[in-house]
Amino acid sequence: MELKKKLVDNLKEYLLISAGVELVVLGVYFFKFPNNFSIGGVTGLAILLSSLLGPKISTSTVVFVINMILLVVGYLVIGRSFGNKTAYGSILMSASLSLLEYLFPLKGPLTSEPMLELAFAVLLPAVGAAILFNIGASTGGTDVVAMILKKYSNIDIGRSLFITDLFLTLASFLIFDITTGLLSLLGLLVKSTMVDTIIENLNLHKYLTIICKDPKPISEFILNTLHRSATISDAKGAFSNQEKKIIFAVMNRSQAVQLRRFIKETEPDAFILITNTSEIVGRGFRA
Repeated sequence: MELKKKLVDNLKEYLLISAGVELVVLGVYFFKFPNNFSIGGVTGLAILLSSLLGPKISTSTVVFVINMILLVVGYLVIGRSFGNKTAYGSILMSASLSLLEYLFPLKGPLTSEPMLELAFAVLLPAVGAAILFNIGASTGGTDVVAMILKKYSNIDIGRSLFITDLFLTLASFLIFDITTGLLSLLGLLVKSTMVDTIIENLNLHKYLTIICKDPKPISEFILNTLHRSATISDAKGAFSNQEKKIIFAVMNRSQAVQLRRFIKETEPDAFILITNTSEIVGRGFRA
């Protein structure tokens, strides 16, 4: 039974990784590559290199070569702890880009609206990357470089990778026209904040602090109807000087709405504080 559960969990995890990778691939291949948006990372470097190397070598091929080199380096330098999920994401991304290039060869942008293309070039990979980071996976590339830097130095990895991405983006001003450079720079600035925002929304829960006289009906509703747990603490009102109880609970948005409605009906005098939270570590949430 335990083995079956583990297999099901692994299958769900790899399906999520596949979905995240394919979102990144769609954004990169259909919107980033045709417009030469060099928004950092391996794909940004590949766009610059394929432009310098000439039309005979496609951007997808350059991505494939760079990712495979980084994978080998990752396994040699980091060893077994490198991570199968990162390797799987990297190989799937490279293979998917090559397959799309074969099935749907592009001669130029899909539309004549560069801002619309930029929106999808940033949004789709950002959503995909957020799904991957949320389960501890990635598409490889610069993440492999980050793992190596983390192992052998005390460098601020996030800042180092952002500076690297910024240099790649600024290089697009020299290789392409100023419009492409400005759009790439705008895309990098939006991307740098979007992934964190999406991850927070994926993990968003409600933290409730309920101050009441009788905690029993509320705690039973939380346990038996919402199938969540809670913590009850003693308290005393500063103004009324009456004995009170405080219930602490964390749950998703729909459960919080149900609980708020129940409290309003059963104990309308209760005082409720509801806070958004996305970093919850413990049983029933993130391990």
